[in-house]
Amino acid sequence: MRRCVIIGGADIGRYDRIRAYLRADDFYICCDSGLKHREGLGIAPDLIVGDFDSHTNPHLDTETIVLPCEKDDTDTVFAVKEALKRGFQDFLLIGVIGGRLDHTLGNVSLLLMLDTQGKHAAALDDYSEMEIVSSGPVRIEDRYPFFSLLNISGQARGITIQNAKFPLSNAEITCEYQYGISNEVLPGMTAEVSVGNGRLLLIKVLP
Repeated sequence: MRRCVIIGGADIGRYDRIRAYLRADDFYICCDSGLKHREGLGIAPDLIVGDFDSHTNPHLDTETIVLPCEKDDTDTVFAVKEALKRGFQDFLLIGVIGGRLDHTLGNVSLLLMLDTQGKHAAALDDYSEMEIVSSGPVRIEDRYPFFSLLNISGQARGITIQNAKFPLSNAEITCEYQYGISNEVLPGMTAEVSVGNGRLLLIKVLP
């Protein structure tokens, strides 16, 4: 099935870098001011959602869901829920990191929501790729200069890191002590990260 790419309104400075991750058959949802990225990304939205408080409704010949300004869900959260209703299994979130910290943290939590529902999801900005490590091991190629592991869900035990400068075995990272920042894959190797109980946010710094 096609991957769903959700585009938010946070600034993107490296369109060339982001475009390299896009696929010809992606399904694009633009969230309100995410519409400003159409030209830079070279895409046409398949679905537009938003309350249009930060971007004028362009009234394109594209399916558009107009939301009320006062609501529990942000436009991005609504877009994720709508994509889930439509059966998507694979998600890429772009334009969702940066600017307002409250929106950034809320959007990172969407990776947890999607992981809980058994979906594959990643977030991408100018500097990094983000995904959740939970039920299965995640591999990290040595092309990434650094990677970090953060506890954002309250519990992360039985953590193992192999083939990295700073390995771990059956370790714990707490929300209060985030010591898993700026690790490095050993040259010519592929690092592997797993967690026995709980979840971690993996941030891979782009070269």
